[in-house]
Amino acid sequence: MIRVVMLLTAVSALRAQVPADSYRVETIQTPQGIAPEVGGITFAPDGRLAAAFRRGYIYLLDTASRRWTKFAEGLQTPLGIMAGKPGEFFVVHLPELTRIADTDGDGEADVYETIADTWGMSGNYHEFIYGPVLDRERNIYIALGCSSNGAEPRPPVRGEMTDRGRAARSPKPGTIGKVGHYSPVPYRGCVVRITPAGRFERVSCGLRQPNGLVVSPEGDVFVTDNQGDWVGTSPLHHVTPGAFHGHPSSLNWDPSFAGRDPVEATVEELAARRKMPAIQFPQNDMAGSVAQPLYDLTEGRFGPYAGQMFLAEWTYPRILRADLEKVGGEWQGASFLFLEGNGLRTGNNRIAFAPDGKSLYVCQTSRIWGSGEGIQRILWNGKTPMDISRMRLTKTGFELTFTKPVDRESASSPEAYSVSHYYYLYHGQYGSPKTDITPVKVTGVTVSGDGRRVSLSLEKLIPGRVYELRPGRIRGADGSTLITRLAAYTLNRLKD
Repeated sequence: MIRVVMLLTAVSALRAQVPADSYRVETIQTPQGIAPEVGGITFAPDGRLAAAFRRGYIYLLDTASRRWTKFAEGLQTPLGIMAGKPGEFFVVHLPELTRIADTDGDGEADVYETIADTWGMSGNYHEFIYGPVLDRERNIYIALGCSSNGAEPRPPVRGEMTDRGRAARSPKPGTIGKVGHYSPVPYRGCVVRITPAGRFERVSCGLRQPNGLVVSPEGDVFVTDNQGDWVGTSPLHHVTPGAFHGHPSSLNWDPSFAGRDPVEATVEELAARRKMPAIQFPQNDMAGSVAQPLYDLTEGRFGPYAGQMFLAEWTYPRILRADLEKVGGEWQGASFLFLEGNGLRTGNNRIAFAPDGKSLYVCQTSRIWGSGEGIQRILWNGKTPMDISRMRLTKTGFELTFTKPVDRESASSPEAYSVSHYYYLYHGQYGSPKTDITPVKVTGVTVSGDGRRVSLSLEKLIPGRVYELRPGRIRGADGSTLITRLAAYTLNRLKD
């Protein structure tokens, strides 16, 4: 709790000044008599909000009458819920993926069916399960968190148990020797899927605490992770079959690693296998612990960010944005602060758009680390803020797209754009500082005829760096103040 308060104080000057007359935050009263820690939310086909509470309940909310009714109970730390047919939900909780359904129409669940549990459980308190999400082929994806190095396995254990991938008894020179979070039972640290035929498949590995999955409109799967050992800053990964996302422990369960102990690998070997994140969120300046990503498919009913990705942020009272593009056949892109404060609590873990697309529901859970809890919603008031909506790579720099036309005089000066680049270390220590922070000279600025786009030419572009943009006193053509304080582009590949 002390760490959270200190970090909030340290970054208070970087708040995204989203005016309250553009987006406002409302608090939703949770059911009486149960702890208001919410692990997952979704909307049912009939328009009701379904909320899974950490103590094992599922309640349904009629958003018009604000009346809650209990639908199910008996779950163990549910951290994700997905609606199926009317009266049906799929929930991930510690032991399994469960189908829960009301088949007799009385409003309460009478069927609890195990869909999948083909992964190990060591009894470690930190072995959470995240998801579920559904792709276009109706595969269900879930993500499995690793075990915390702050606790040992506890019986009974489910599945194969191994002490590989934690610490070497006699470390060899040049090898990593040990890890923090570890994977003692199958598929911890992996993204897995269950096919429509019920087949269980491991998709990718190398994750620490992958607290959020999403499937894009094009069918791509993305997963977030949290800063820690081998994770320099909170990232967003593009999930592809066989990918290794960087955390060594789950290589225990990767057939291509040929049964070797991950701690006997070298940093160079791991780095060569590693698929770089699509986005690395600047730690603390933007993200502390990134949670669920969600695409804005509201077609403009929630403001000027349609088609982009929103992300819950657990450590701070924030919601983030991401704008992705494909470069060289791989995803990379920019991240932004969407909203901070305005009554939003911390602990933001899961998000869901209301069926009418006019509001974003946010659920919060404190777990044991101390944070906010409950349910809130963010509503667009119809007034477009003056913001940078997109930051796209060009051959010579970046093109910025604004939500409204810029004032040409204030936007045409190179001095209005402070740019720097840096990278995060790939190592076994907890997190990483920004390394080799280097100012970048803006050599040219071009404003488009309609005033909505500004092209920045930079002195040099270097792949493998995060480019931070901190704009100065840029105004809109209508005199409005630019609210963007920070944008960050993860540059893995150059154009052409």
